[in-house]
Formats: sequence, structure tokens, C-alpha cells
Amino acid sequence: MPQLTHIASDGSAKMVDVSAKPVSRREAVASGRIELQAATLDLIASDRIAKGNVFATARLAGIQAAKQTAQLIPLCHTLGLSHVEIGLTSKGLGVTATCTARTTAQTGVEMEALTGVAVALLTIYDMCKAVDKQMRIGEIHLVSKTKKRQDLQD
Repeated sequence: MPQLTHIASDGSAKMVDVSAKPVSRREAVASGRIELQAATLDLIASDRIAKGNVFATARLAGIQAAKQTAQLIPLCHTLGLSHVEIGLTSKGLGVTATCTARTTAQTGVEMEALTGVAVALLTIYDMCKAVDKQMRIGEIHLVSKTKKRQDLQD
């Protein structure tokens, strides 16, 4: 059975030392979904939610959250993100959020992408909770991650 990298031999939590790892270009994409009532989706589409433009606010919240991941998840490394993008797509009775995060670093950006999606969906929930008591957030998952060795002479 593989050993968990964040657990020390004595069972305590530890931050992984990535200092010996090579710098790589990294990208992660995460996705999640919120189910809403049709009437709520109509209010969002017509920009009639009292708190403001739901998608614009959710995009900003997701980007901001991805940038703050190390402050939220105790053992995450602080990363300088070179790009974060939140996509929001209405389909059926729900909205799918996708977060793409990129960096050039010694560790990946999966947690940043997942955090961006989660907070974007939570923002939609917060903005619509006054009109929709049946919303459900789910299906948050990592879609993909890539790593390409950084040529140190770029």
C-alpha cells in the first residue's frame, strides 16, 4: 500500500518538502455542479437576483479562492499562480463550474483548481439562497492535471 506523503512516520501531519523537485509548468482542471430550480436559472439568466450578477461574482470568487488555497488548506504549498480561469455553463437544471489553474512550480495546482470550483459554486448558492431552498452542490472532482518540465533557460 502506498504511503501517504502528508503523514510522518509517527502519524502526525507534515508538509511535503518539494525543494528537490524540478520546476515544471503545471495545469489542473477541476469541475463541479450546482442543481437549481428552473425559476432560479431564469432569474440568473435575466440578471434579476437581488445580490447582483451571479456568474460575474462567482467567477471572481473562484479566482480569488484559488489564489488563497494555501491559507485555507493547512498543508498546501503557497503557489504563485500564472493563470486562473472559471467557466460557468448552464445546462438542464444546473450550472457546471470549471476551474483551470496554471503555475510554474515544484508542486501541482490540483487543490487550487478544486478550491476555485468549490467557492464559485458556493457563491452561486449564497447569491440564490433567498429564492431557492432546494439547491444541491456536487460532483466536484479533478478533471485533469498536466506537468511539463520547465527548461531553466527559457
